Amino acid sequence: MPPPARKAYALRLDPALFAAIERLAAADLRSVNGEMECLLREALARRGVKLEPAEPRPRGRPPKEEDDDAA
Repeated sequence: MPPPARKAYALRLDPALFAAIERLAAADLRSVNGEMECLLREALARRGVKLEPAEPRPRGRPPKEEDDDAA
């Protein structure tokens, strides 16, 4: 089952802002993209915008497909 589609969006940021987000992401053991999503969700929550919780993304390697003909 493929993961739910995610919206891709090109974003231009000031280099200093990106560096600050990159440091936060490293401290939280997240990717920069994951940190930005978290920051946006927190900002929306502070403004009273209600979102459905994010669906957890599958972690780890996908299971190997069994080949019946290989045996």
